[in-house]
Amino acid sequence: MKSNPRVALFATCLVDTIRPTIGFAAAKLLEDAGCRVEVPRQTCCGQPAFNSGDRATTRALALQMIADFEGYDYIVVPSGSCGGMIKAHYPELFADDPNLAARAGRLAAKTFELVSFLTDVLGVTSVSARFEGDVTYHDSCSGLRELGIRNQPRRLLGTVEGLRLVEMKDADVCCGFGGTFAVKYGEISDKIVTEKAGNIEQTGAATLLAGDLGCLLNMAGKLSRRGAAVEVRHVAEVLAGMTDTPPIGKASPQARSRATAGSKEDPA
Repeated sequence: MKSNPRVALFATCLVDTIRPTIGFAAAKLLEDAGCRVEVPRQTCCGQPAFNSGDRATTRALALQMIADFEGYDYIVVPSGSCGGMIKAHYPELFADDPNLAARAGRLAAKTFELVSFLTDVLGVTSVSARFEGDVTYHDSCSGLRELGIRNQPRRLLGTVEGLRLVEMKDADVCCGFGGTFAVKYGEISDKIVTEKAGNIEQTGAATLLAGDLGCLLNMAGKLSRRGAAVEVRHVAEVLAGMTDTPPIGKASPQARSRATAGSKEDPA
């Protein structure tokens, strides 16, 4: 591996639009590990279209991704599902075109999920971060089954000062999100996330962590509707020591004050 590799950070659509702090945390972790981090023009990886059977749109998005990211030493993604899409499915999208298949294969070979890149490629064994309290960790489906991510986040979390990891029952069972699955099969999705939320609460942990924002949004929503006090964060935020922002699904004190003031001013 090159020293000071040139790394393209693929932030993902959800991070870019909903939780940019995850992207900043990912950049910090990569820079702390000696990488030169750049953020090329961002696009969708194509997973929603792919899961919906729209191969034409998926190929168009994949081609844009290949063109913008193929010049880097590595592509790093703070998401197992988007990383899995590029690594596992891009080559098959272009299997009928030898030239494009080769380009897709090269991109796939140097694409990694954030935590697995830190541990498996860069050899990072510890982080300089502190987080007080008990946490539990959810293994997101794509990261676990397509990329083999299970022990890597747990090893790094074990080096965070003040943090104690409490394993939940069925940590590796789906949370019910599955992207378009949650939209197409809402009742089934709700049943799955209800069981997941119960397992989370049973640990007694104050914080839930995972590596995929989609899963975290799904579980945070269910926990909130149940009135659970569990806070929800992306694992990168904790590993980078960037936990000053409110947990996922929670407004900042300033935003709550503005909302309260607005409701008082509105007689309706």
